Amino acid sequence: MKRLATLLAALFLLALPSTAQELRGTGDMGVIIERATGSILIIDQSEHAILGRVTGLGDLSHASVVYSPDERYAYVFGRDGGLTKVDILTRKIVKRVMQAGNSIGGAISDDGKLVAVSNYVPGGVHVFDADTLERVANIPTGSKTIGLVDAPGRRFVFTLWDKGETWIADFSKGNKPRITRIPGIGENPYDGLITPDGRTYIAGLFSEDHLTALDLWQKDPRPRPFLMGYGKGEKKLPVYKMPHLEGWALAGNQFVLPAVGAHEVLWVDARSLKQTGVTKTHGQPVFAMARPDGRQIWVNFAHPLNDTVQVIDTLTKKVIHQFTPGPAVLHMEFTARGNEVWISVRDRNKVVIYDTHSFAKIAELPAQSPSGIFFTVRAHKTGL
Repeated sequence: MKRLATLLAALFLLALPSTAQELRGTGDMGVIIERATGSILIIDQSEHAILGRVTGLGDLSHASVVYSPDERYAYVFGRDGGLTKVDILTRKIVKRVMQAGNSIGGAISDDGKLVAVSNYVPGGVHVFDADTLERVANIPTGSKTIGLVDAPGRRFVFTLWDKGETWIADFSKGNKPRITRIPGIGENPYDGLITPDGRTYIAGLFSEDHLTALDLWQKDPRPRPFLMGYGKGEKKLPVYKMPHLEGWALAGNQFVLPAVGAHEVLWVDARSLKQTGVTKTHGQPVFAMARPDGRQIWVNFAHPLNDTVQVIDTLTKKVIHQFTPGPAVLHMEFTARGNEVWISVRDRNKVVIYDTHSFAKIAELPAQSPSGIFFTVRAHKTGL
Protein backbone atom coordinates (compact mmCIF):
# COMPACT_ATOMS: atom_id res chain seq x y z
CA MET A 1 0.00 0.00 0.00
CA LYS A 2 2.85 2.35 0.86
CA ARG A 3 4.51 1.65 -2.48
CA LEU A 4 1.24 2.35 -4.30
CA ALA A 5 0.79 5.65 -2.44
CA THR A 6 4.37 6.68 -3.22
CA LEU A 7 3.91 5.81 -6.89
CA LEU A 8 0.66 7.76 -7.10
CA ALA A 9 2.30 10.80 -5.45
CA ALA A 10 5.19 10.66 -7.92
CA LEU A 11 2.81 10.43 -10.85
CA PHE A 12 0.84 13.41 -9.49
CA LEU A 13 3.99 15.53 -9.28
CA LEU A 14 5.00 14.59 -12.81
CA ALA A 15 1.54 15.61 -14.03
CA LEU A 16 1.86 19.12 -12.57
CA PRO A 17 2.78 21.96 -14.94
CA SER A 18 6.51 22.63 -15.06
CA THR A 19 6.04 26.06 -13.46
CA ALA A 20 4.71 24.43 -10.30
CA GLN A 21 7.95 22.47 -9.95
CA GLU A 22 10.25 25.37 -10.76
CA LEU A 23 9.98 26.96 -7.34
CA ARG A 24 11.93 30.12 -6.65
CA GLY A 25 12.08 32.98 -4.20
CA THR A 26 11.52 36.61 -5.11
CA GLY A 27 14.28 38.25 -3.06
CA ASP A 28 16.63 38.75 -6.02
CA MET A 29 13.99 39.82 -8.53
CA GLY A 30 13.01 43.24 -9.80
CA VAL A 31 11.31 45.31 -12.48
CA ILE A 32 12.73 47.60 -15.17
CA ILE A 33 10.39 50.17 -16.70
CA GLU A 34 10.40 50.39 -20.51
CA ARG A 35 8.89 53.83 -20.73
CA ALA A 36 8.37 54.18 -24.49
CA THR A 37 6.55 50.89 -24.99
CA GLY A 38 4.33 50.65 -21.90
CA SER A 39 6.08 47.48 -20.79
CA ILE A 40 8.22 46.18 -17.93
CA LEU A 41 11.02 43.64 -17.76
CA ILE A 42 11.08 41.12 -14.93
CA ILE A 43 14.71 40.45 -13.99
CA ASP A 44 16.88 38.14 -11.88
CA GLN A 45 19.62 40.10 -10.09
CA SER A 46 21.80 37.11 -9.25
CA GLU A 47 21.89 35.78 -12.79
CA HIS A 48 21.86 39.23 -14.45
CA ALA A 49 19.04 37.83 -16.56
CA ILE A 50 15.76 38.96 -18.08
CA LEU A 51 13.02 36.51 -17.11
CA GLY A 52 10.29 38.02 -19.25
CA ARG A 53 8.40 41.09 -20.42
CA VAL A 54 4.91 42.26 -19.42
CA THR A 55 3.14 44.57 -21.88
CA GLY A 56 -0.03 46.66 -21.88
CA LEU A 57 0.74 48.96 -18.93
CA GLY A 58 -0.07 52.27 -20.66
CA ASP A 59 1.94 55.49 -20.34
CA LEU A 60 5.04 54.75 -18.25
CA SER A 61 6.82 58.04 -18.91
CA HIS A 62 6.96 58.81 -15.17
CA ALA A 63 6.27 55.35 -13.77
CA SER A 64 7.11 54.04 -10.32
CA VAL A 65 6.65 50.69 -8.56
CA VAL A 66 5.95 49.39 -5.06
CA TYR A 67 5.78 45.77 -3.89
CA SER A 68 3.53 43.62 -1.74
CA PRO A 69 5.15 42.44 1.53
CA ASP A 70 5.71 38.94 0.10
CA GLU A 71 7.53 40.54 -2.88
CA ARG A 72 5.34 38.68 -5.35
CA TYR A 73 3.18 41.53 -6.66
CA ALA A 74 4.41 44.75 -8.23
CA TYR A 75 2.05 47.72 -8.29
CA VAL A 76 2.92 49.94 -11.26
CA PHE A 77 1.81 53.57 -11.24
CA GLY A 78 1.50 55.02 -14.76
CA ARG A 79 1.44 58.66 -15.78
CA ASP A 80 -1.90 58.14 -17.55
CA GLY A 81 -3.69 57.33 -14.28
CA GLY A 82 -3.33 53.59 -14.66
CA LEU A 83 -2.69 51.37 -11.63
CA THR A 84 -1.56 47.87 -12.58
CA LYS A 85 -1.00 44.86 -10.32
CA VAL A 86 1.57 42.46 -11.83
CA ASP A 87 2.46 38.97 -10.62
CA ILE A 88 6.23 38.88 -11.13
CA LEU A 89 6.38 35.07 -10.73
CA THR A 90 3.85 34.27 -13.46
CA ARG A 91 4.77 37.50 -15.30
CA LYS A 92 1.13 38.39 -15.91
CA ILE A 93 -1.16 41.32 -15.16
CA VAL A 94 -3.50 40.44 -12.28
CA LYS A 95 -5.65 43.56 -12.61
CA ARG A 96 -5.45 47.03 -14.09
CA VAL A 97 -7.62 50.05 -13.27
CA MET A 98 -7.71 53.53 -14.79
CA GLN A 99 -8.21 55.53 -11.62
CA ALA A 100 -7.47 59.11 -12.81
CA GLY A 101 -6.44 61.20 -15.79
CA ASN A 102 -2.88 62.03 -14.76
CA SER A 103 -0.95 60.46 -11.89
CA ILE A 104 2.42 61.02 -10.25
CA GLY A 105 3.28 57.92 -8.23
CA GLY A 106 1.97 56.08 -5.21
CA ALA A 107 2.69 54.10 -2.08
CA ILE A 108 1.69 50.95 -0.20
CA SER A 109 0.75 50.95 3.49
CA ASP A 110 3.09 49.41 6.05
CA ASP A 111 0.76 46.42 6.49
CA GLY A 112 0.57 45.89 2.73
CA LYS A 113 -3.23 46.17 2.67
CA LEU A 114 -3.72 49.55 0.97
CA VAL A 115 -2.29 51.12 -2.18
CA ALA A 116 -2.58 54.90 -2.58
CA VAL A 117 -2.16 56.90 -5.79
CA SER A 118 -1.27 60.59 -6.07
CA ASN A 119 -3.06 62.46 -8.84
CA TYR A 120 -2.56 65.62 -10.87
CA VAL A 121 -5.88 65.27 -12.68
CA PRO A 122 -8.39 65.49 -11.07
CA GLY A 123 -6.11 65.94 -8.08
CA GLY A 124 -6.39 64.27 -4.70
CA VAL A 125 -5.51 60.75 -3.62
CA HIS A 126 -7.30 57.49 -4.38
CA VAL A 127 -6.76 54.50 -2.09
CA PHE A 128 -7.31 50.88 -3.13
CA ASP A 129 -7.51 47.45 -1.55
CA ALA A 130 -4.15 45.89 -2.41
CA ASP A 131 -5.69 42.48 -3.05
CA THR A 132 -8.62 43.39 -5.30
CA LEU A 133 -7.74 46.94 -6.47
CA GLU A 134 -11.23 48.01 -5.46
CA ARG A 135 -11.24 51.65 -4.39
CA VAL A 136 -11.83 52.05 -0.66
CA ALA A 137 -11.25 55.80 -0.21
CA ASN A 138 -11.25 59.03 -2.19
CA ILE A 139 -9.42 62.01 -0.68
CA PRO A 140 -10.22 65.15 -2.71
CA THR A 141 -7.75 67.99 -2.16
CA GLY A 142 -8.66 70.62 -4.75
CA SER A 143 -5.01 70.54 -5.83
CA LYS A 144 -2.39 68.52 -7.61
CA THR A 145 -0.88 66.12 -5.09
CA ILE A 146 2.81 65.27 -4.96
CA GLY A 147 5.31 63.60 -2.66
CA LEU A 148 3.04 60.73 -1.60
CA VAL A 149 4.79 58.33 0.80
CA ASP A 150 3.83 55.66 3.30
CA ALA A 151 4.44 56.29 7.00
CA PRO A 152 4.33 53.94 9.99
CA GLY A 153 0.92 53.30 11.51
CA ARG A 154 -1.02 52.72 8.27
CA ARG A 155 -0.61 56.34 7.24
CA PHE A 156 0.03 58.15 3.97
CA VAL A 157 1.66 61.59 3.75
CA PHE A 158 1.38 63.85 0.70
CA THR A 159 1.67 67.52 -0.25
CA LEU A 160 -0.47 69.90 -2.30
CA TRP A 161 1.21 71.82 -5.12
CA ASP A 162 -1.45 74.52 -5.34
CA LYS A 163 -2.01 75.07 -1.60
CA GLY A 164 1.39 74.60 0.01
CA GLU A 165 0.00 72.14 2.56
CA THR A 166 1.00 68.65 3.67
CA TRP A 167 -1.75 66.20 4.61
CA ILE A 168 -1.50 63.05 6.72
CA ALA A 169 -4.16 60.41 5.99
CA ASP A 170 -4.41 57.99 8.94
CA PHE A 171 -6.05 54.63 8.11
CA SER A 172 -5.21 52.97 11.44
CA LYS A 173 -8.89 52.77 12.43
CA GLY A 174 -10.17 51.42 9.13
CA ASN A 175 -10.70 52.54 5.56
CA LYS A 176 -12.21 55.92 6.45
CA PRO A 177 -9.12 58.06 7.03
CA ARG A 178 -8.56 60.72 9.65
CA ILE A 179 -6.99 63.70 7.85
CA THR A 180 -4.48 66.08 9.43
CA ARG A 181 -3.78 69.23 7.40
CA ILE A 182 -0.52 71.11 7.94
CA PRO A 183 -0.40 74.55 6.24
CA GLY A 184 2.62 76.78 5.75
CA ILE A 185 4.81 74.28 3.87
CA GLY A 186 5.78 76.81 1.18
CA GLU A 187 4.99 77.84 -2.36
CA ASN A 188 4.71 75.17 -5.07
CA PRO A 189 6.10 72.07 -3.37
CA TYR A 190 7.19 69.75 -6.18
CA ASP A 191 8.13 66.52 -4.38
CA GLY A 192 8.53 64.95 -0.96
CA LEU A 193 10.47 62.23 0.83
CA ILE A 194 10.39 60.42 4.15
CA THR A 195 13.40 59.09 6.05
CA PRO A 196 13.73 55.31 6.50
CA ASP A 197 12.75 55.57 10.17
CA GLY A 198 9.50 57.28 9.19
CA ARG A 199 10.27 60.34 11.28
CA THR A 200 11.17 63.20 8.93
CA TYR A 201 9.17 64.24 5.88
CA ILE A 202 10.80 66.83 3.61
CA ALA A 203 9.09 68.88 0.90
CA GLY A 204 11.07 70.55 -1.87
CA LEU A 205 9.81 73.94 -3.00
CA PHE A 206 9.92 75.10 -6.61
CA SER A 207 9.17 78.78 -5.96
CA GLU A 208 11.17 79.42 -2.78
CA ASP A 209 14.85 79.24 -1.78
CA HIS A 210 14.45 76.72 1.01
CA LEU A 211 12.98 73.34 1.94
CA THR A 212 10.52 72.39 4.66
CA ALA A 213 10.72 69.48 7.11
CA LEU A 214 8.09 67.89 9.34
CA ASP A 215 8.81 65.74 12.41
CA LEU A 216 6.14 63.04 12.14
CA TRP A 217 6.99 61.71 15.60
CA GLN A 218 5.45 64.84 17.07
CA LYS A 219 1.75 64.83 17.95
CA ASP A 220 1.32 68.16 16.20
CA PRO A 221 3.98 68.40 13.44
CA ARG A 222 4.96 71.97 12.56
CA PRO A 223 6.73 73.14 9.37
CA ARG A 224 10.46 73.61 9.89
CA PRO A 225 12.11 75.56 7.04
CA PHE A 226 15.80 74.94 6.40
CA LEU A 227 18.50 75.96 3.93
CA MET A 228 16.87 79.37 4.08
CA GLY A 229 17.95 81.70 1.29
CA TYR A 230 19.94 79.04 -0.50
CA GLY A 231 21.09 80.41 -3.84
CA LYS A 232 19.73 83.88 -3.12
CA GLY A 233 21.64 86.55 -5.05
CA GLU A 234 23.37 83.99 -7.25
CA LYS A 235 22.93 83.80 -10.99
CA LYS A 236 20.17 81.32 -11.67
CA LEU A 237 20.77 78.52 -14.16
CA PRO A 238 17.91 77.15 -16.26
CA VAL A 239 16.36 74.13 -14.56
CA TYR A 240 16.39 71.33 -17.13
CA LYS A 241 14.87 68.70 -14.84
CA MET A 242 13.65 68.88 -11.25
CA PRO A 243 15.52 66.59 -8.86
CA HIS A 244 13.65 63.60 -7.49
CA LEU A 245 13.42 63.67 -3.72
CA GLU A 246 12.98 59.91 -3.66
CA GLY A 247 16.60 59.84 -4.77
CA TRP A 248 17.91 62.17 -2.07
CA ALA A 249 20.35 60.34 0.11
CA LEU A 250 20.54 59.82 3.86
CA ALA A 251 24.09 58.67 4.58
CA GLY A 252 24.72 58.16 8.27
CA ASN A 253 23.58 61.38 9.94
CA GLN A 254 23.67 63.52 6.79
CA PHE A 255 21.24 64.33 4.02
CA VAL A 256 22.79 64.70 0.58
CA LEU A 257 20.49 66.88 -1.50
CA PRO A 258 20.66 67.79 -5.21
CA ALA A 259 20.68 71.57 -5.56
CA VAL A 260 17.91 72.85 -7.83
CA GLY A 261 19.36 74.68 -10.85
CA ALA A 262 22.98 74.40 -9.68
CA HIS A 263 25.93 72.09 -10.36
CA GLU A 264 26.32 70.81 -6.81
CA VAL A 265 24.96 68.66 -4.03
CA LEU A 266 24.38 69.96 -0.51
CA TRP A 267 25.23 68.24 2.77
CA VAL A 268 22.84 68.80 5.68
CA ASP A 269 22.94 67.47 9.24
CA ALA A 270 19.86 65.24 9.57
CA ARG A 271 18.98 66.42 13.08
CA SER A 272 19.89 70.11 13.17
CA LEU A 273 19.05 70.62 9.47
CA LYS A 274 22.06 72.89 9.16
CA GLN A 275 24.20 72.81 6.02
CA THR A 276 27.55 71.12 6.61
CA GLY A 277 29.09 71.20 3.14
CA VAL A 278 28.77 71.40 -0.61
CA THR A 279 30.25 69.30 -3.41
CA LYS A 280 30.60 70.69 -6.93
CA THR A 281 29.32 68.30 -9.56
CA HIS A 282 29.47 67.66 -13.29
CA GLY A 283 25.98 69.04 -13.93
CA GLN A 284 22.58 69.60 -12.36
CA PRO A 285 21.95 66.53 -10.17
CA VAL A 286 18.74 64.56 -10.55
CA PHE A 287 19.34 61.59 -8.24
CA ALA A 288 21.88 61.61 -5.42
CA MET A 289 21.62 58.07 -4.08
CA ALA A 290 23.47 56.50 -1.17
CA ARG A 291 24.92 53.03 -1.46
CA PRO A 292 23.09 50.97 1.21
CA ASP A 293 26.05 51.18 3.62
CA GLY A 294 26.16 54.97 3.23
CA ARG A 295 29.81 54.97 2.18
CA GLN A 296 29.24 56.41 -1.30
CA ILE A 297 26.82 58.76 -3.07
CA TRP A 298 26.09 58.08 -6.74
CA VAL A 299 24.83 61.06 -8.76
CA ASN A 300 23.32 61.36 -12.23
CA PHE A 301 22.48 64.57 -14.07
CA ALA A 302 19.94 66.47 -16.13
CA HIS A 303 20.13 67.13 -19.87
CA PRO A 304 22.42 68.01 -21.60
CA LEU A 305 25.03 66.41 -19.30
CA ASN A 306 23.02 63.27 -18.64
CA ASP A 307 25.51 60.74 -19.99
CA THR A 308 27.66 60.91 -16.85
CA VAL A 309 27.63 59.44 -13.34
CA GLN A 310 29.80 60.65 -10.46
CA VAL A 311 30.61 58.85 -7.21
CA ILE A 312 31.19 60.92 -4.05
CA ASP A 313 32.98 59.69 -0.92
CA THR A 314 30.88 60.52 2.15
CA LEU A 315 33.88 61.01 4.44
CA THR A 316 35.75 63.51 2.27
CA LYS A 317 32.71 64.83 0.36
CA LYS A 318 34.85 64.63 -2.79
CA VAL A 319 34.19 63.05 -6.18
CA ILE A 320 36.25 59.85 -6.35
CA HIS A 321 35.06 58.41 -9.65
CA GLN A 322 33.41 59.63 -12.86
CA PHE A 323 32.32 57.62 -15.90
CA THR A 324 29.92 57.78 -18.86
CA PRO A 325 27.55 54.81 -19.17
CA GLY A 326 25.87 56.47 -22.18
CA PRO A 327 23.34 59.13 -23.17
CA ALA A 328 20.29 59.69 -20.96
CA VAL A 329 21.18 57.96 -17.70
CA LEU A 330 17.77 58.08 -16.04
CA HIS A 331 17.90 55.93 -12.92
CA MET A 332 20.12 53.87 -10.62
CA GLU A 333 19.25 51.03 -8.25
CA PHE A 334 21.50 49.26 -5.76
CA THR A 335 21.23 45.61 -4.87
CA ALA A 336 20.18 45.00 -1.27
CA ARG A 337 23.71 45.02 0.19
CA GLY A 338 25.09 47.50 -2.31
CA ASN A 339 27.67 45.34 -4.05
CA GLU A 340 26.17 46.22 -7.45
CA VAL A 341 24.39 49.16 -9.03
CA TRP A 342 22.12 48.86 -12.05
CA ILE A 343 21.93 51.94 -14.29
CA SER A 344 19.37 52.60 -17.03
CA VAL A 345 20.71 54.22 -20.22
CA ARG A 346 17.61 55.21 -22.17
CA ASP A 347 19.15 56.35 -25.44
CA ARG A 348 21.29 53.23 -25.79
CA ASN A 349 18.39 50.90 -24.94
CA LYS A 350 20.29 49.11 -22.22
CA VAL A 351 20.79 48.65 -18.49
CA VAL A 352 24.41 48.49 -17.35
CA ILE A 353 25.52 46.75 -14.14
CA TYR A 354 28.61 47.90 -12.20
CA ASP A 355 30.59 46.66 -9.21
CA THR A 356 30.35 49.48 -6.63
CA HIS A 357 33.79 48.78 -5.15
CA SER A 358 35.98 48.38 -8.24
CA PHE A 359 33.64 50.37 -10.55
CA ALA A 360 34.11 47.64 -13.16
CA LYS A 361 31.31 46.93 -15.59
CA ILE A 362 29.83 43.50 -14.90
CA ALA A 363 27.08 43.06 -17.48
CA GLU A 364 24.63 44.73 -19.85
CA LEU A 365 20.98 43.90 -20.49
CA PRO A 366 18.95 45.07 -23.50
CA ALA A 367 15.88 47.16 -22.67
CA GLN A 368 13.57 49.40 -24.69
CA SER A 369 14.03 53.01 -23.50
CA PRO A 370 14.60 51.96 -19.88
CA SER A 371 13.95 54.35 -17.00
CA GLY A 372 13.11 53.29 -13.44
CA ILE A 373 14.65 50.17 -11.91
CA PHE A 374 12.91 48.72 -8.84
CA PHE A 375 14.18 45.71 -6.86
CA THR A 376 11.95 43.72 -4.51
CA VAL A 377 14.01 44.76 -1.47
CA ARG A 378 11.88 47.92 -1.60
CA ALA A 379 8.99 45.86 -0.16
CA HIS A 380 10.62 46.13 3.26
CA LYS A 381 11.59 49.80 3.30
CA THR A 382 9.54 52.81 4.36
CA GLY A 383 8.98 55.43 1.70
CA LEU A 384 10.09 53.36 -1.31
